[in-house]
Amino acid sequence: MSSRLARAVSSSITRRSTAEIWSRHGRWASSSSSKTENSKMSERLSGVIDAVNDRKLPPELRGQRNSVRSETDIINVVEQRIWHSMEEGQFENLPGKGKPLNLGSNPHADPAEDTLYRILSKNGCAPEWVELNKEIRSLVSAWRVALKKAWAIKGNGDHTRWAESAEALQRQLRDINNKVFRYNLIVPFGRQMFGLKWEKELARLEE
Repeated sequence: MSSRLARAVSSSITRRSTAEIWSRHGRWASSSSSKTENSKMSERLSGVIDAVNDRKLPPELRGQRNSVRSETDIINVVEQRIWHSMEEGQFENLPGKGKPLNLGSNPHADPAEDTLYRILSKNGCAPEWVELNKEIRSLVSAWRVALKKAWAIKGNGDHTRWAESAEALQRQLRDINNKVFRYNLIVPFGRQMFGLKWEKELARLEE
């Protein structure tokens, strides 16, 4: 009786262990399959993105996935096309040739901004960033003149006056850079300017 009971218990344990093994194997297989599917999906998406980006390039640069495609490469292709078009005379009979340009509107600007700029222009006003650009350039010019004079004082050996002038000039530099920061926030894209750097300005005087 005890022997029969032992065999039954052993058989039950064996069946349970086998079921657990198959269950774990199934989960592992499912996890492995899921990873494989995700990997294939990523490869497909990557292929689609590459294809889309490839279509945006000039025909001369398409299909070169493994080569370096810089902005310079694209500019070179555009310049070659322009020169070929000029040699073929495609710029000879353009509409409006010999007539003054119509600068009343900008076809590349946002329509709302273009309308605003035309209204400001008719009323003798300029956009804020234009006025701020003029102000910054004027301040930078005057600041560099003052720096040059202070540098000459240092060259004469008067280090006390140079230290005082340098401190005042650095405060003015910070004020100018604050205006440059504001200008870069409101100016149309591509027209940003760099701020002043004290070390760089001194290096210019030492040259």
